[in-house]
Amino acid sequence: MLTLFAFVSGFIIGAVRAKKSGGNKMDMAQYGAAHGLAFTLIVLVVWVVGGWMGWF
Repeated sequence: MLTLFAFVSGFIIGAVRAKKSGGNKMDMAQYGAAHGLAFTLIVLVVWVVGGWMGWF
């Protein structure tokens, strides 16, 4: 569930950044997908490292 939230929030942030820089719908989709994947990977890495360190 947390990874889904990270992807959706990253997608929204990426789409807004593309729109601010004058991008069209395809640019918004590309920026959104890239930001969504990056946010998801960050959350997964923190989740795994946190599990190893005993935080979760």
